[in-house]
Amino acid sequence: MKKEAQKIRPLGENVLVETVKEQTKTKSGLVLPETATPDRPQQGKVIGIGDSNKIKVKKGQKIIFAKYSGSEIKIEEKDYIILKNEDILAVVE
Repeated sequence: MKKEAQKIRPLGENVLVETVKEQTKTKSGLVLPETATPDRPQQGKVIGIGDSNKIKVKKGQKIIFAKYSGSEIKIEEKDYIILKNEDILAVVE
C-alpha cells in the first residue's frame, strides 16, 4: 500500500481505488489534455479493501467501475475513489 493511501482504511464492503487516467487520442493520433475530456476515469488500481467477505477483488488488481459511482478524495495530489463493492464492474487481466 502506498504511504499516502495508508491513512485511509475502507470499512465494510468498500474499496479504495487509485484512479488511472487514460490518455485520449484523436483519430489522427493527437493526445488531448485532461481539460478537453471532462469525464471521470472509469479504471483504477485497488489500493485497499474493507473487512467484508463479500469483496471479490484484491489489492493491486486493475478494475473497471461504474461511471459516476463512489466518493472522490484527494490525498497529497493523488486522486482516489472509495467505491462500494457493487459498483465494481470488472477486473482487467
